[in-house]
Amino acid sequence: MHIADGVLPISTIAAGWAGTAVVTGLTLRRVPPEELPKAAVMTAGFFVASLIHVPLGPTSVHLILNGLVGMVLGPAAFPAILVALVLQALLFQHGGVLTLGANALMLGLPALAGAWLFGVCRHFKFRHAEALGGFLAGAGSLFLSGVILALWLTTAGREFWPIARLALLAHLPLMVIEGLVGTAAAVFLMKVKPEILWRPTHVGKEDLVN
Repeated sequence: MHIADGVLPISTIAAGWAGTAVVTGLTLRRVPPEELPKAAVMTAGFFVASLIHVPLGPTSVHLILNGLVGMVLGPAAFPAILVALVLQALLFQHGGVLTLGANALMLGLPALAGAWLFGVCRHFKFRHAEALGGFLAGAGSLFLSGVILALWLTTAGREFWPIARLALLAHLPLMVIEGLVGTAAAVFLMKVKPEILWRPTHVGKEDLVN
């Protein structure tokens, strides 16, 4: 789910970089220094997981785990994913350098949405709240990433519209897998070390970017 260089028009690339700069600045304000080791571990996990991909016609599918990153890091998920994308692009040419901004928004914004979904479920005390939150964070983040990917590709011209549809449909089955991974991680961490999971003091959009 990484967009290579030479696909998106300059206007889309510029919009991606502008949006990434804004979101990175806003989220970094919410990252305390003691969270940096945890962010580094999640960056490494995201880095490895999204390098293993399966070709599917003109596109490919792979685990993203941005929902899991959001569940653990909260606002720190966006800069953590951005760092992983920079390393992937520079070391393995996985995704483009010019399209880093667009790729960061495509994968980082859904991670923030996953953090919010997980936070909502943890905020309301009901049975299996963390399990449900983990599933929604994993599946919802991947779905939103697929939607953003399709939207980015539609800006590249009508010839990319079939690829955009194929990319979105190809990732739909992975939603279940990502959701189950999120559920398993949430249930396990709640038993062994619940403080690892992100929990806002109150639920609202300001918990993610302010």
